[in-house]
Amino acid sequence: MNIISTNIEDCLVIEPKVFFDERGYFFESFNETVFQKETGLSVRFIQDNQSKSSRGVLRGLHYQRAEYQQAKLVRVLQGEVLDVVVDLRKDSSTYGQHFTEVLSDSNFKQVYIPRGCAHGFIVRSEYAIFSYKCDNIYNKESEGGIKYDDPSLGIDWEFNLEEVIVSEKDKVLPLFEKALSLW
Repeated sequence: MNIISTNIEDCLVIEPKVFFDERGYFFESFNETVFQKETGLSVRFIQDNQSKSSRGVLRGLHYQRAEYQQAKLVRVLQGEVLDVVVDLRKDSSTYGQHFTEVLSDSNFKQVYIPRGCAHGFIVRSEYAIFSYKCDNIYNKESEGGIKYDDPSLGIDWEFNLEEVIVSEKDKVLPLFEKALSLW
């Protein structure tokens, strides 16, 4: 596996070793021992989630607060998305910065998102099936979010934002500065 550091502290792009032959391909999507050895991070995933979304669907930017914060390992099983991470950790050297990466079923990349970061993605293909490994359970009372088009974040979603499909809940999320007062 190839581990690539990003501009967000402890946020990593992971490129697994993929073995191709006439039958197709095989790769190990996660191995706790190898992950810990290669990254120096100790994480125990306890919940897996999966979503399917159509082209132009934007999910995010979401996070969990307090004892329900989640580290995530995300990847695309089918299709292509632009994945976005925003650092909300006030004590982090990358606080307020964001990172983007294209994840697809053809590049096999994964993104490790540390606790204390917001996450979202937009579907660039006809549809995408997205997989999340989480190190903590979801808690509705601890959920939070940031408006995806907050100008202070300057995120280039590489998509016409007038054409995105966003949930009613995500349309009314607070801006970055207001969301942090709720943190």
